[in-house]
Amino acid sequence: MKKLLKWLLGLAVLAIVAVGGVVGYGYYAFTGQGPLSADKVVYIPKGASLDTIADTLAKDGVIESPLIFKIGVRAYGTHNRLRAGEYSFPARVSARGAMEVLVSGKPILHRFAVPEGWTTWQILEKLRETPRLVGKITLKPREGTLLPNTYFFARGDSRDDIVRRMQAALRKTLNEAWAQRLPDLPLKSKQEVLILASIVEKETGKPEERSRVAGVFVNRLRRGMKLETDPTVIYGLTDGKGALGRRLLRRDLRNEHPYNTYVHEGLPPGPIANPGRAAIMAAVRPMKHKEIYFVADGTGGHAFAETYAEHRRNVAKWRRVRRELERKGER
Repeated sequence: MKKLLKWLLGLAVLAIVAVGGVVGYGYYAFTGQGPLSADKVVYIPKGASLDTIADTLAKDGVIESPLIFKIGVRAYGTHNRLRAGEYSFPARVSARGAMEVLVSGKPILHRFAVPEGWTTWQILEKLRETPRLVGKITLKPREGTLLPNTYFFARGDSRDDIVRRMQAALRKTLNEAWAQRLPDLPLKSKQEVLILASIVEKETGKPEERSRVAGVFVNRLRRGMKLETDPTVIYGLTDGKGALGRRLLRRDLRNEHPYNTYVHEGLPPGPIANPGRAAIMAAVRPMKHKEIYFVADGTGGHAFAETYAEHRRNVAKWRRVRRELERKGER
């Protein structure tokens, strides 16, 4: 009997040693250096199971053993906290380190930049061509409802999600601007603010001119004058699909489309682009002056005038500048 007890005790000791050895090996395998020789980016798709994640990391050379990774993750209780996304794993990262990267939920972010003054058609075309985003665009945003800015996204985010973010940013910006509008502003609604802001955005690329240009159009609206702004004509001719590709002609200014502000009085029926925050603020807080005319001056800016006679002189100067630029092949 004593011999049997000694044998069983010895067997138990051997089992404990064996288990301890397995556990020790497992811990070393889970926390020791991994096989990656250089930093590597790996994408974990949304909805991936622990098995799929372990197999993906092993296939991409981040970890040595999917089994060790799965056992370690479950031992740490993090199997439900691994986040999908595109992650950068450092060279020689351990299986535990790989787990911590996925638990951190800090994937690589990509940029989607929208220039101020782009039309909705242009923005959606760029969005469709942007890699790492998924899904078709099912939303149909109206012109002027997307705020130009730089938006960061993770691989696997949807294109509709980016559209929603741009719409939410525009609404927030417009509401904040509307609350700061001048009391005597001749714009009756936020929609009219967007329309004027879009015209300002297309008329000048100089930040310091936005408020002044807005002031010109506000003066014209107060006097009941036609706005006579070329970008509205171009928008109508191109259906909002970008540049006209040629100089405007006299017949273009007689075209009866609703956006032609040479033919129709007041603001056009809708925005002609997506204005940025600065242009929106210029529309609600235009510069107060008496100017009602402006024309390009050849430097990227404009020459402003209070009288038609002064404006004609500025136009003559611009025509001379334009002829000189054409002669040099710069325009």
